[in-house]
Amino acid sequence: MALTNDQVLAKIEQLHADNPFDEHPLWAGLIAGSYSLAQVREFTQQFGIIPLHNHNYHGPIYVNCPDPKWREMIAEVVYEEGTGRLYANGVPHNQLYIDFSEGLGLTREDLLACTYCPGGLGWQGWYQDRCNGTFLEAVSAHMLAAEAHGPGVFRHLAQTFKDKFGLDDKGVAFWVVHDVADEDHSGIGKQLLDQFATTEADRQQVLAVVAQTLDMTFHFYDDVQRVVDAA
Repeated sequence: MALTNDQVLAKIEQLHADNPFDEHPLWAGLIAGSYSLAQVREFTQQFGIIPLHNHNYHGPIYVNCPDPKWREMIAEVVYEEGTGRLYANGVPHNQLYIDFSEGLGLTREDLLACTYCPGGLGWQGWYQDRCNGTFLEAVSAHMLAAEAHGPGVFRHLAQTFKDKFGLDDKGVAFWVVHDVADEDHSGIGKQLLDQFATTEADRQQVLAVVAQTLDMTFHFYDDVQRVVDAA
């Protein structure tokens, strides 16, 4: 029996419920404050493969978007990441991440010199490929999967970093901003499916891409945890 778009969204919600990222040992340990400063620095360098390269993920989605109204929406996401003028008082999100890193005693050069773990490189290659795919595939990976499981958690993480490592508001702004911005970015599922998932094949593709994105992301977390545990 063919799925409706509402049923697809319900299944996506269940995929996230079945894979709560904050219960992954890596994130659970970060939120609980159970990692040492050296381990959190290692996490910070490895996780930089996302915020320091976001232009390679957002950019192709904007360029390949076939619809002017959606292109405007994606442009706002790119604009915010690159300028921070919607949510971050004019601080680009990559700079927010550098501010966080510097609060932990790392430098910009430390981040850029990081040798990413195999799980991170595998995730990056796979994810960039999705973002360069069809608009439906790209937005499913980016907004229905990757950016849909941060809101509500990152603010707790920010407080842990303040309490354990003495970071100030500037130092944790990256996490606080993303607690709001990712929720805005990911809240487009109904609009997306109604306009672009017009066939059963489209709906099945959306489900497959979301499931694969979560699977690849958790493999990435597994490998980062391995590196962090060894730090």
